[in-house]
Amino acid sequence: METAPKPGRGGPPKEDKPQAKRKVAAWVEANAALGLGASDRARARGFRSGSGSGLPIGLGLRVRRKPQRYWEGEAPPAAAGASPGPPRKKARTREPRPPRSKSAHPAKKSRLRQKPRAPKDAPDPKRRPQRTLSGAQDPFPGPAPAPVEGARKFCRIDKSRTLPHSKPKTRSKLETAEAQEEEASVRAARAELLLTEEPGFLEGEDGEDTAKILQTDVVGAVDIASAAKHFDLNLRQFGPYRLNYSRTGRHLALGGRRGHVAALDWVTKKLMCEINVMEAVQDIHFLHSEALLAVAQNRWLYIYDNQGIELHCIRRCDRVTRLEFLPFHFLLATCSETGFLTYLDVSVGKIVTALNARAGRLSVMAQNPYNAVIHLGHSNGTVSLWSPAVKEPLAKILCHRGAVRAVAVDSTGTYMATSGLDHQLKIFDLRGTFQPLSARTLPQGAGHVAFSQRGLLAAGMGDVVNIWAGQGKASSPSLEQPYLTHRLSGRVHGLQFCPFEDVLGVGHSGGITSMLVPGSAEPNFDGLENNPYRSRKQRQEWEVKALLEKVPAELICLDPRALAEVDVVSLEQQKKERIERLGYDPDAKAPFQPKAKQKGRSSTASLVKRKKKVMDQEHRDKVRQSLEQQQQQKQETTKPPRARPSALDRFVR
Repeated sequence: METAPKPGRGGPPKEDKPQAKRKVAAWVEANAALGLGASDRARARGFRSGSGSGLPIGLGLRVRRKPQRYWEGEAPPAAAGASPGPPRKKARTREPRPPRSKSAHPAKKSRLRQKPRAPKDAPDPKRRPQRTLSGAQDPFPGPAPAPVEGARKFCRIDKSRTLPHSKPKTRSKLETAEAQEEEASVRAARAELLLTEEPGFLEGEDGEDTAKILQTDVVGAVDIASAAKHFDLNLRQFGPYRLNYSRTGRHLALGGRRGHVAALDWVTKKLMCEINVMEAVQDIHFLHSEALLAVAQNRWLYIYDNQGIELHCIRRCDRVTRLEFLPFHFLLATCSETGFLTYLDVSVGKIVTALNARAGRLSVMAQNPYNAVIHLGHSNGTVSLWSPAVKEPLAKILCHRGAVRAVAVDSTGTYMATSGLDHQLKIFDLRGTFQPLSARTLPQGAGHVAFSQRGLLAAGMGDVVNIWAGQGKASSPSLEQPYLTHRLSGRVHGLQFCPFEDVLGVGHSGGITSMLVPGSAEPNFDGLENNPYRSRKQRQEWEVKALLEKVPAELICLDPRALAEVDVVSLEQQKKERIERLGYDPDAKAPFQPKAKQKGRSSTASLVKRKKKVMDQEHRDKVRQSLEQQQQQKQETTKPPRARPSALDRFVR
């Protein structure tokens, strides 16, 4: 039984009401002015076309839109002829799933990840760009791009070397470590863009020789702050002087031969302490910070603080001539007139070892900042390399025909500069060959040499200082033409470049001279390692962290990368001892044992066939490997010999 629709619900309103007709006519005219069709108008106001005249339903209701927030974007303009009403929801269509067979088993997930883990900051293509509260979008979404060459420079893992016969768990750990190393190298290359400071060198106009440019000309051409870094201290009463800069490059220590000891902040010219020890001072050196100062006096070694108060007197270190401090090991290395090389651990106040060099009086010493190896120059023209873990020298290099007068090693540990009584200045390669790369004969032998952070080489010859420059950092300086030349008021007694400043400090018989050497220092410093502007609290926190991260003295060796390698000889010896103790090899491959099958397929004949099949496959693999080895040996033996030897054969390993 059908029921008649109620007015206003399912059917059209009555035709005899003039008020409804007037509303419909007004609504049709308004929509016609907007350019809407009949069907669009009906959908916009809730019309429904039926069997009747298609009149509107609920003309008295108004559509209320949701209030729009300021962070929401404006709705896109409606296309011509489109409905301004709310959008309709699309019907969801589901694709039929393939039937799952009962016999098929899901594949087990491999514990070994085939692809390395992507870095966390890699862009996700499916992720939509997030909107901010202001409604603006990031025009450059995702992480900042990193240069490929920069990432390759910071990468420290050789992916070509693989661990043979590694277990899946070990291989998975290695892949995770490689992914983390790759992510770290990318971040380091991306952070390199923040290093805005660049080193600048002195260039002459129209082929002008820069060695003829005086310090007064350089001071007149730079700004006021840089010009204040050039000064002369006239201290002829207590000279000659030795000097040393702190690791941050902010503080300077002076030591006169006649007992004058002083420490100051040379940037602000503020004096920290000044004393006279009433004894000859052979050398002076800062320890891990500017708060402690080691002074090699005529008889014993003394430790002072930054107020000039004597803290310690180490009587086991007597007749000390030179001092070197290893910052990452907290070791103070001293060489003496008695021929002993002594290592003092300043963190606990104990002597680690005392080595007898058996070469007479020791007065030439330098350290390699790369591997903390001590270089000693001897009177027979050799330079020996020492480590506290070995009682014999790690290597001996014949450098000069006469006695060695000075030794210096650059910051990368690649080059060593030596000067001797034969008036020769040589540069040696320390990357395993220990061969001289370049040599130059000087009119006067260089008594003191020093390397800068950017690879510049300074040599003091009498009262003249010559500086040679190379192509850049980690490159050998060219000894053909000097970069700068400066004449002093006395004979040179000590040289050192100031860290992070284009300044060369020279101690001579007339006092101290601070020279400006453009392009000598590293322009960007690490604020967490060596911060010239750190406060007292920051220095204390850094000191605690450095003590916790102290490197043991036993790890000092020629190649620090060898510490991360596996000692194959010790590993094989441990394996043999384990086999003898157990009576069997636990890591040996177990013989193949076929698994039992169901439904009568595990007969004796089938088991024998499967065993024989596996044995034949193993035999084929062994034969194939032996054939490959024989072919490689034949290729090596059949190489045509060179008719004439080349001068470059000495570099072939």
